[in-house]
This record gives sequence, structure tokens and C-alpha cells, in this order.
Amino acid sequence: MNRSLLLYILLALTVCNTAIAKEWQVSPQDNLQQILDESSSGDVITLNSGTYFGNFSINQEVTLRGLSGAIIDAQSKGHALHLHNSNITIEDLTIINWGDDLTEQNSGIYSVQKANNLLIQNNQLQGSGFGIWLQKAQHIKVLNNTVIGNTHLRSADRGNGIQLSIVKDVLVQGNTISDTRDGLYIISSQENVLQNNTMHDLRYGIHYMYSHNNKILNNLAYNTRAGYALMSSKLLTVSGNTSKNSEDYGFLMNFITSSTISNNVIKDVWTKPENKVLGRDGKGLFVYNSAYNTISDNLIDTAEIGIHLTAGSENTKVYGNSFINNPTQVKYVSNKKQEWSQDGRGNYWSNYLGWDMDNDNVGDVIFEPNDGIDKLVWQYPEMKMLMDSPAIVILRWVQKQFPILKPPGVKDSFPLMQQPVQQLQQKTNTTSIAANVELIDTKH
Repeated sequence: MNRSLLLYILLALTVCNTAIAKEWQVSPQDNLQQILDESSSGDVITLNSGTYFGNFSINQEVTLRGLSGAIIDAQSKGHALHLHNSNITIEDLTIINWGDDLTEQNSGIYSVQKANNLLIQNNQLQGSGFGIWLQKAQHIKVLNNTVIGNTHLRSADRGNGIQLSIVKDVLVQGNTISDTRDGLYIISSQENVLQNNTMHDLRYGIHYMYSHNNKILNNLAYNTRAGYALMSSKLLTVSGNTSKNSEDYGFLMNFITSSTISNNVIKDVWTKPENKVLGRDGKGLFVYNSAYNTISDNLIDTAEIGIHLTAGSENTKVYGNSFINNPTQVKYVSNKKQEWSQDGRGNYWSNYLGWDMDNDNVGDVIFEPNDGIDKLVWQYPEMKMLMDSPAIVILRWVQKQFPILKPPGVKDSFPLMQQPVQQLQQKTNTTSIAANVELIDTKH
């Protein structure tokens, strides 16, 4: 058989397959599962307005979409939609009341392993378990969905909004997630992009575990315990994100290596009075056992502790950041000296009292945010009640006169005299975001 004839046959088969694709119009009186079973690859199944009760399995490569008012109600058990194949599109549906068995991974939309090339977009999901669960697959898009958890359950008993497990090349964009356990949970997954998502009223907005070479871009998290919890991962690009009104951490970095944290806004990290215990303070950036990272051009505004580094978090480049209105700017628990500037560019500190005689916008006096007294307070928090006592004032004076007594710590040799212009714009944007957040909270 010559090549031209073979190509003609393949083209004819393709046209034939396209021609036989069918469009199904379904009403609540129809047997939806039977229609799903009878459908063929390429078919489009449209649900008319009404409620479709049950747990539905999709075994063919089809598009399932809903018209306005189309609701799938799983009646508080199992998965609402169980995807058993690749090349499936789920769009414009309202999905509610799936199961709450987290051991069985009950989800609004649940895919089997190796279900590739999925498109899940413009859906409204509300239920107790996981919102969308994707696993061991690649080439997936999750776009513009809303996932709401069950506030009648404890946070620990709810599923995550969108869960990615061992996936690659997944785009999660434009989704809004609230009242689940974590908003976006990513484990053992590579080369994925999370961008322009909004997460609020959660434990963690975005939670990473054992995932490498991922991008987290331009997301918003507010009313969380931690806006972004990044753990046991490397080669992350975290840029343009906002964390607001978190109780414990704006960004939590635990065993993160070779990653870039840049151009993010962290604002209002403060432990609630009713949850306050000795040693529990809101931290804008908490860097634990994380090395060889770059933290640059971030805005950390109004956190109890601006940045806290501990447990071997050395060899970290810190420059171009703005630390504003933080009662404790830096808590650094280590015996190794750290220089926080890069190529003559340090950070902006709202409590810097130096001067700039040559008008190059770089302070002429080195900024050292901590001294030996600070370290004693970190080790013995009850010392805070003595901070204004004459004895502490004398100790600080002695330490200043005899630098040999000063313990190793953080030094910024080129402190910035002005906050970078792009961060002023970020602050303006954050103020606008804050107003929108308050408006949303008022409506709820």
C-alpha cells in the first residue's frame, strides 16, 4: 500500500469518527448513567436545568457540560463524578453533596490514575470531602472553578479544595477555594503552574509537599493559618503572590532548596488574642531548614516577626525586600554570620535610623537588626517584661561599645533608604485587595 493511499484512509477514518460524534440533550427524568455508558468518544452530553441525583462514572472520552441550573447531587456519599478515561471535559456544572470519607478520597470530581488530557472548567462545587482530586496523570487544565467546603465539619475533617498527586504539566488557574482544609494541595508533582487563584478561610492556601520545578504565580490567600506552606520541595518559582490576614505564617518554608521567592506581598500576620500562647507569634516569612534559596523584592508589612530563619537556613540570598511595621523585623537563630545584600543592594527597613550623606539611596550605616539581648529574649520569652529596664539598657550599651561581645547574626551592609517603587505599587494593590476582601467578608 503506497503512502498516499494510507494517508487518505487515515484521513477518511478521522472524518468518519468526527461525523459520528453525537450531542446528547439530557433532562433529570433521563437515566444519566445509562447515557454516559452508551455514549462514544467525542460525544457531547449537555445537562438541562434540574437536579441529577447519584454517583456517576464517565468511561468514555466525552464532554459533560451543564446549562444554567444543572446540578449533580451525590446525596452525601462517594464521588459525584468518577473519571475513568483520558480526554474528558467537565464544564459549567454545579456539583454538591459528595461523601465525607477522606480515607476513600471522596471527591466532587475524582480521576483514576493516568487519566490524561482532562479539562475541568467553570464548575461550582460544594461538599464535605475533596473538591477535585487528580492523580498520576499529565496535561490537565483546571480553570475558573469554585470549590466550597463544609463549615459544619472541623477543618481537619474536610478534604482539600484541589488535590494534585503525582501529576505533571497541570495548569490550575483562576479558581476560588474556601472553607476546605487546604486550598491547593500538591504532592510529588512536577512542572505544574498554579496562577491567579484565590484561596480564603482555610488552614493553608497553597500546600506543597515533595514537589519540584513548579511555579506559583499571582495567587491570593487570606484568612488562613498560613497563606503558603512550602515543604520538602526544590526548584520552586514563587512570585507575585499575596498573603493577607494569616494567623501563623505568611510563607512557611520547610526544607525548601534552590527556589526563588520574589515580588510577593505578605501583610497582617498576627496570632489572634484568643489563641495567643508564649512563643506563638505571627511570622511573615518562616524559613526552617531551607538553604540555597533567593528571597528578594518581597514586601513584608505588619507581621509580629518579619522573617524568622532557623535550623540550618544559611546560604540564603536576601535582598531588595521591604520590612515594614514589624515589631521584630528579624529573628535569626544561628551561629553563622549572614550578609543580607547582593551587589551593593540591601533591604528597606522601616526602623532603620542611619543616614545617606552621598544621596545614593543606600544607607551609610550598616543595619544589624538583632543583638545579644534579642537572642536572650528568643531563648527566654519571659524576659520581654524587662526590655525597658535600666539593666537591659546598660547591656545594650556595653555590647555596642565592645562589639567583640556581639554574637553572630544578620547584617545588611547596604540598607535601602527608600522602599522600591514596584513595592509601593504592590502595597497600593494590596490595599485595594484588602478593601475587596472586607467587602466579600461583609457579604458573607
